[in-house]
This record gives sequence, C-alpha cells and structure tokens, in this order.
Amino acid sequence: MSAAPLSKTELFLRLAEAPAGVTVATPNARLAQELQRAFDAHQLARGLSMWDAPDILPLSAFIARAYEDALYSERAQVLPLLLAPPEEQALWEDILAHSDESGRLLALPQAAAAARDAWKTGHEWAILEKARRFPKNEDAEAFLGWAQRYERATRQAGHTDAARLPGVVVGVLGDERVAKPALLVRYGFDILTAQQLAFFEALAGAGCEIAACAPARREAEVTRVCCLDARDEIRQAARWTRHRLAAAIDADVPVRIGIVVPDLASQRGALRRIFAQTLGTPGDVAQPFNISLGEPLAEHPLVNAAFLVLELAGREIAFDRASLLIRSPFIASAETEMVRRASLDAALRRRAEPELTLDRLIALLRLQASAQVPVLAKSLEALSEFRKARLFGAQSPAEWGRAFSEALAVMGFPGERALDSAEYQTLKKWHDVLAQFARLERVTAKMGYGEAVARLRRMAADTAFQPESPDVPVQILGVLESAGCEFDHLWVMGLSVDAWPLAARPNPFLPLPLQREARIPESSADASLELDRRITQGWLGAAGEVVLSHPSREADRELEPSPLIASIPEGALDLCAYTPFRDAIYASSVLERFDDAKAPAKAPGETRGGSALIRDQAACPFRAFALHRLGSKGLEAPHAGLDALERGSLVHQVLATAWREIETKHALDSMPAEDLRQLLDAAADAAVSRQRRDRPTTLSGRFAEIEKRRLARLARDWLDIERTRGDFSVFDTEAKRTIEVGGLRLGARLDRVDETASGMRIVIDYKVRAPGPAAWLGERPDEPQLPLYLTAAEPTARAIAFAQVRAGDMKLVSLAADKGILPGARTLPNGQLKRAAQSWGEQVEAWKAELDRLARGFAAGDATVDPKPRACDYCDQKPFCRIHERQSGLGEDDQA
Repeated sequence: MSAAPLSKTELFLRLAEAPAGVTVATPNARLAQELQRAFDAHQLARGLSMWDAPDILPLSAFIARAYEDALYSERAQVLPLLLAPPEEQALWEDILAHSDESGRLLALPQAAAAARDAWKTGHEWAILEKARRFPKNEDAEAFLGWAQRYERATRQAGHTDAARLPGVVVGVLGDERVAKPALLVRYGFDILTAQQLAFFEALAGAGCEIAACAPARREAEVTRVCCLDARDEIRQAARWTRHRLAAAIDADVPVRIGIVVPDLASQRGALRRIFAQTLGTPGDVAQPFNISLGEPLAEHPLVNAAFLVLELAGREIAFDRASLLIRSPFIASAETEMVRRASLDAALRRRAEPELTLDRLIALLRLQASAQVPVLAKSLEALSEFRKARLFGAQSPAEWGRAFSEALAVMGFPGERALDSAEYQTLKKWHDVLAQFARLERVTAKMGYGEAVARLRRMAADTAFQPESPDVPVQILGVLESAGCEFDHLWVMGLSVDAWPLAARPNPFLPLPLQREARIPESSADASLELDRRITQGWLGAAGEVVLSHPSREADRELEPSPLIASIPEGALDLCAYTPFRDAIYASSVLERFDDAKAPAKAPGETRGGSALIRDQAACPFRAFALHRLGSKGLEAPHAGLDALERGSLVHQVLATAWREIETKHALDSMPAEDLRQLLDAAADAAVSRQRRDRPTTLSGRFAEIEKRRLARLARDWLDIERTRGDFSVFDTEAKRTIEVGGLRLGARLDRVDETASGMRIVIDYKVRAPGPAAWLGERPDEPQLPLYLTAAEPTARAIAFAQVRAGDMKLVSLAADKGILPGARTLPNGQLKRAAQSWGEQVEAWKAELDRLARGFAAGDATVDPKPRACDYCDQKPFCRIHERQSGLGEDDQA
C-alpha cells in the first residue's frame, strides 16, 4: 500500500504540536529508543524544558497494545489468549516429542525452535497456505504435519501466538473501544512483510491515516580501512573512538558514535575488554560505551548460582559446579564465611569424586570439622530435607516454580550482601522467567524434577538480558539493530568478502521456491545480496563520518574486502597511539629494585615436610620455601577412580601387612600357597577398607573387588621377586622416625628396612615407577629420600633400593656397598655412575654433606628462584615465582 511521505523534521513538528494523535511505529525497539532520544534533543534545542512524551514504539508493541485494549473490553470472551514465547516453545516441543519423527530428531528443543521460526516466517510472508499445496521435501512435509497439530491444539484451547497476533488484531480494529491514532507513521521500514502490509491496510480501512518516514540521509566522508586481523580492527576502532570522543569533549559538543559489528555475539568479549582499556579510566563503574547485545540470562553469575542450587538438589552434580556454589556470593553468609569456604573447597578436592550428590557433599563436610562453616552446613542439610519433602514426583510447572523458589530461599539466595544495580535487575528478570515457567501449565502436563530444571534452564538460556544503563555516547551494535540509526561518526567492521554480504540462510522447513518467490531476505543469494546492499547504503548515509573496515588475514588465510565496499578508496586514519591505563600508571611509578631471595631464618624445632622438603629444596629453593614455609599449594582436581598416589599407597599397605606376618625370607619360602593367598587377600581387604573412608564412592561394589584382586596379584608377583634374594629378614615396615639434618628436625616414614643373614641393613622404598640410581647422586639429587633415610636414620645400612612394584615390570633398582647384598645391585666404584664417589664410604659422606647443605639452606631462608632443568614442568608454584615473566615479556594479547 502507498503511504504519505513525511520528512523527519515534519514528523517532529507533528509530534510537538499534537502528540496525542500521532503514533510512530518502528521495526525494532532499538530504533524506537534512538528516535525518542533524537526527539528529546530536538525539543531541548527549541529551548523547552518539558513536553509531552511522544508515542514511539516498535510495531510489535503497538499490535500487542491494541490486542490488550480489545482483550480487556467487553469483547474479551471472543478473543483467543496470547501465549508467551516460552509457552509456544513448550507446545512445539510437546508436539514434536509425540510425532512420528521424534526418534529421528537429534536435538528436540532446537528442532522445535526451528519449526517455531518456520511457523512465524510462514505467517509473516503469507506462504503457509501455499506451502500446503506445494510440492515439498521430507522436512517440509514433517513441519506441515506438526503445524497442523499445533494449530488444532491452540484453536481447541482458545490460544493464539505472536505469529498470528496481527491477524487477531485486524479483526477488532473496527471496534471503537480499540484505541487507534489519527496518524500512524511508519519509521525506518526498509522491508515490509506481507503480514505488515495487510495490517497497515486494515488500519487505514479503520480510519487511521498512514504515513511513512525514513531516517535523514547525510553526506558522509567515507573511508575504507584494511586492518591486519579481527583483533587489530577492534583496537583501531577503539583508538578512533577515543580520538573522536576527546575532540567532542574539547569542543564541548555532544557526540553519537556507532560501532557496527556483524559477528557481535562471538566478538563481545574482545570488544568489551579492548574498548574498556582504551576508553575507560581506573576505577570507572560505568564506561562511555554500551554493547547492545544482551547475554543469555543463564550466563549471568546470579542466575548461574540459582541453577547451581537446583542442580545440587538433583541426582548428581559435577564437583566443579558444586565448588562454584560453595564459593558463590549469592547464598547465605557468603561474605561472613568466605575465607573458610575457600579453605573448605581446597580440602574437599582431596576427597571428592568428579561427580557427587548432595548427601555425599554433606558427609564430606562433616569430615572437615575444622572448616567451621556452620551456616553453609546448616543450609545444605536444610536443602537435603527440603529435597526429600518437595522435590520428588511429577508436578505441574506452577508447583515446580514454587518449589524452586523455596529451595533457593532455603540456601539463602540471593545472599547476604546488598545487590548492585545490575544484580538487582538480573534478579528481577530471573523472577520474571520463573513466573513464565509457572505459566507453562497452560500448555504442558506434569513433569519430573530433572525435566523441570532442564526446561527452566533452556528458558533462561533463550532469554537475552542486559541490565539498563545510562545513555552513553558510544553504541556498539549488531547489523540489524543499526538499521535506521543516525550517528555523528560510524565505524562498521568485519566487512570481508566471506562475511559480507551474509550467506543465504533459507528456512529448511519451508519450500525454497516459495521463499524465493516471496523475496524473503536471506532465502537466496540474490535476496541476501539485495538486503545487504540496502543496509550498506544505509550505513553510508547514517553519519557525517563513516569508516568501513575489514581484516586482511584470518589465521594463515588472506582475506579480500567485500564487493559491496571494494569500490570505496582505501584510506588511512591519522590516529595517535594511546597508552593503556595500566601501562600509564606503571610508567608513572617510581620503582626501587632490589634482590629479595632471602627469607627469615627457620625457627628451631620440628619442621613439617619430611623428605619432600629436601627434594623440593634440591629442585628449587623457592619451591621449598613456598610449599613448606608459606604453605602455598595448587588446588587439586577431583579424579575418577584411583590416582597413582592412591594406588601406590594401597600397594604399600598390602606389602607392609604381609611382611609383618611373614617376617623372613625363610618363612616366605616355606609358606603353603593357600596360606599365602589367604594372607594377601586379607591384607588387600584391609588396605581397601582403610582407603574406603576417604573414597567411599570409588572403593565400593564391583570396583572394590577388582581392586582387591589386583592388589593381591601384584603382591604375589612381587614376592616372587623377593624369593630370588638371599636370606634376609624384614627388620621394620612403615617405620616412623625423627631425623635431624642441617639443623632441621624432620619426620620420616621408612617403607621398609631389611637385614641380611650377615647383619647388613638395606633401606627399601616402594615405587610404581622407579628412577635409576643416578637420581641419588651428585649435587641437588632428584631423589634424595633414600640417601636421607640412610644417612640420618640407618647410618650403618649398606644398600638402598627402590622396589618397583609394577605389573609386568617388577624389579629392584639399587646401589650397594658390596656385591651380593642385592641381586643386580650397582656397586662402587662403578664407571657407569658418573657422579658417584669411588667407595661406599665416600659416597655416604658426599650424601651427608650435600643433604646438610640443602637443609641448612632451607633453615637459613634461602628462597632463590633457581630451578633445575625440567623442575618447572610439573610445578604448581609458577604463578607465584613468575619465572616465565623473566624469560619473556608480556605479549600484546596479555595486555588486552
């Protein structure tokens, strides 16, 4: 239909003179906000201090308002009730789940969303009825069947949806109780769908004058800029923006700057980070820019905490998720118990499984009596009781909504501290989504807890949300949001040949020929090109200065500019480089540099750490200082099954128990096979039972029985190795000793001390994988444990040995004073051991000297960052010592 043209100046005059009779409809909410702002600026420029607010709103909101006028009039009983978007989605999911095609759908919610989009598109372009009579493929055939069932279900229930709402409103426009403006102005509509045209025609037929207004086009100074890559584009755009803002501030004039990003969703993080660094100042709460695209509500920390509570109340939760909840600021007494909860989380990692239940978490909490988190413990126990009382069985969405709110209240959600503005708005939006979920009972049956939480999570994920913020001069927009907006300066990025124009994306559920015939945007390459050409032309007239940029590279691939901008001459921007605020602050500081590798001396007395302290001191003095003086330790990660340390501990326990019973090689040789089997089985059972206290979930049921058999088999195979030795007795097992070295008093536990028939002692340590004898030798030995035990606890011993108890690779790795003490032992002198002394006695003295030196260095406070080669490979102190910052400076990405 034709509409009377109206200039923007004339529109503002009409709004100023008779605002009550004029309504302006825009394609989207962003353009309505921009037009409202521009009108307010127009009124201020006229010298006015107050005026009536104009009626400017998106067309969808105008239609919804007309529907509500009719709904709450006397005609309410004849109008269908409007379904909310989540109700539409739930109904589509239910229809697809009960269809013949359900078994072939890999992701039912996503398929339902695509079908819902096809339903909307079909109504917007009036092709749904044509599609029923048109030759179609399997996908279109399935969709039309679903659509028929959806239409029948909504008709029988007296419901309608957003896709059909314009048609519903058309039917009541003639009613005098439905408010209609004298003049409706279409503002910024580049494309009119068939449904919109029909609506405007009906509105005109009801006595409303229809006019059309387009944003004013400006003569722009256009520059095309080629950037290195996408990250360089963002940096240049941020510097350009800062330059334009600074110029406007100096001239004391208001300015509007637009940044259009086609791939806004994926670039959001980099945009926020780089623009904040370039435009912000230290300590700023509000930045001078706004990113229009909201994040999914489920990703906001407050809402994520709510889902953590609901997830914990279910069957199982991943430990890393439970860990987030324990440390969350959005539950009861989070601030009061913050430090103790962080310590608790670190402790739980040593006992927890990768997956755990609420009851198991409570049991672990009780084992950590020193944690002192009474409010958290009470809250979790209350949640457990509430779970048993309210979170079982099938319930309606309304009942689940109440139960979810009560479960969150039990955990003290949203926490004890006052929420800031953004968090308060997020909480309000969360309550809105929870209320929408409760209303799903209009279209869904009762459901179980898991399904209810999953559906609520999808609703929160589908809800884009951004807290309201003050009007700021810099707007970062997506492509469609930028249509019709006007700026003083505009930068459009990402316009490479493979990104612009956008590729055709026809709806798979509607016949492609019908989509092309209706000229649906993006239904074909031609339609997509036509739409994107119009958008590009709109950008060129949307500001006085327009910069169009594109990256020249993506990874190792070269990129060309889009053909829609290739004819624009390439130019260069004269922009000064802005120093990031962090670097500016650092440069303004006065630094005093001094070496600080000396800690206070260790006070006399017993020192924790045992032989590991000496090993760490040998590997790197700073590591020993950080671990054993400061208590710095990396967080552990819960693991499935048993790790190497736990498996080794079990083997130690079994062999220690066995040798306490056997005692001598003679007894081993003479023991009947059945008695030995029973002894090893009992030892394995005792070891597993002892370990089960820490790992009850892992060491239970069938896995525990398998582990017992494995341990007994390993022990039996190892005892076969022991039979190849000469006569000996086991003098001590798991022997706890206090040893003194270099002024330190350390606790030690010797796995085993043997004594040969001739009275010579041997110090033995069990290993799953044993290093060679070279690990005991030289300065800063890799494995000083056995030399330490020999020199400080068993000085008369004549051999040390690693007992490698490993399936298929059993062996003794040993160093002895004389041949014959142990089979295959290395003896001294031995030319193959390059760092060894010439005799056993000399080697023992060398060990004493080196171990004394290492211990005295630790006691004196030596904290030098001096790692041995490869000592940093598995060290968790690297963030503390920051050794890699010495080796290479921060890269540009680290600064961004």
